[in-house]
Amino acid sequence: MKFPRRHRDPVEVNLTPLIDVVFLLLIFFMVSTTFETRQALELVLPESVAGSPMKVAPVTIVVDADGGYRLDGDSMPASELHSALARRAEAAREHGLIVEADGRARHAAVVKALDQAAALGISRVRIATREGENSFIQAESP
Repeated sequence: MKFPRRHRDPVEVNLTPLIDVVFLLLIFFMVSTTFETRQALELVLPESVAGSPMKVAPVTIVVDADGGYRLDGDSMPASELHSALARRAEAAREHGLIVEADGRARHAAVVKALDQAAALGISRVRIATREGENSFIQAESP
């Protein structure tokens, strides 16, 4: 006797619910994980104290709006800055140099004063800015 065989459907595994569960687990772990944040540059910035008295007066270069220079009160053109600063270089190396620039002064004039100081080996340079009416803040270079 011949028995009729039943036609069986092929067995298939439906992967859609499995993929959904894997994505949900992935999202859960991504949200719940804490990431370590690292800074690219770890800087120690200098601090300034406004109004702190100085024991010895440092050498001061003032750059005015027209690009002229004053070294400790003496006016001079840009061509004489190097020789005048060379005469005061030892005091500037020992006690520091302050560059006070007018807000309207050209950047090139300030950079020229800083370059002249670097050429003479003066490394303790501060840049003074005004805060408010009559107070100065000095940012010291490292």
